[in-house]
Amino acid sequence: QVHVVESGGGEVQAGGSLRLSCAASGRIFRVNSMGWYRQTPGKQRELVTTFTTSGNTNYADSVKGRFTISRDNAKNTMYLQMNSLKPEDTAVYYCKYVVAETLWSPWGDYWGQGTQVTVSS
Repeated sequence: QVHVVESGGGEVQAGGSLRLSCAASGRIFRVNSMGWYRQTPGKQRELVTTFTTSGNTNYADSVKGRFTISRDNAKNTMYLQMNSLKPEDTAVYYCKYVVAETLWSPWGDYWGQGTQVTVSS
C-alpha cells in the first residue's frame, strides 16, 4: 500500500503565497514521476506541474513564473510553492505519485486527498 498525504492549503489574498507539501509513504520500490493537479467544481482536473521521469519539470502556462515544484527524494516528499496568487488559482489541489511497489509491479497512480486553496480578491 502507498499513502499520499497533502498539507498546506488555506485562504490567502490575491498576490499572496502558499506552500503545499505532499508526502508519499508505504511500499515504494521506485518512483516514476510526480506532480500537482487542481480541480474546480464542474471542471475536469487539470495539470499544474510535474516532475518527469528524467527529472525535468513541466508547468501549465497559467502558472509559469509563479509556481515552483520541488522535491526531497530522500523523504519522498514534494512541494508546490505558489507565489503571486490570483483568484483564478482557487481550486482543490491534488498531488500524484506514480510508483512501483516492487521490482515486478506495474506503475501505479497514487493520489492525495486534496487540499483547498482559496484566493480572495
